[in-house]
Amino acid sequence: MTAVRHVTRGVLTALNGTTGTGLLVALITRAKIRRGRHGVLIAEGYRLPIPPASCFTVGSVIITRRSASWLLDEQRRELFDHEHRHAAQYALLGPLFWPAYWVACGYSYATTGSWGARNVFERRAGLEAGGYPTDLPLRPWLARLKGPSATRSNRRPPGSPSPG
Repeated sequence: MTAVRHVTRGVLTALNGTTGTGLLVALITRAKIRRGRHGVLIAEGYRLPIPPASCFTVGSVIITRRSASWLLDEQRRELFDHEHRHAAQYALLGPLFWPAYWVACGYSYATTGSWGARNVFERRAGLEAGGYPTDLPLRPWLARLKGPSATRSNRRPPGSPSPG
């Protein structure tokens, strides 16, 4: 993302109120606000038990139980980038992100038993970087409804001849 895109995302999430909501969450939970990369803010020291993830994003604010330096460490660049992509989703959808995200969570959970595996928002942010499983089969009852093709993978097993 270019600097212009980062600024645009920040302006959009400020105008649509989602960054304000993220700052309010940080204020209520006594998390400390720090500057992050790409114009996002990091609210460190979040104390509530929900959600169970080590961090989550609201607007252009990444909220974490850990320290900002923990999240900004090079070893967690993929996690930071995952959360940063959620900030871009907030810029696009604004407050509509919340109901859309929860519908996507419900769909994913109903079909796989994971809140993220088939959640379009988590998939676009990067499942593995967000700590989600990347290739879960459909739940057995759903696979039976869809028929045998629903459980088959399009990938060829190792050592299979290429298609003719």
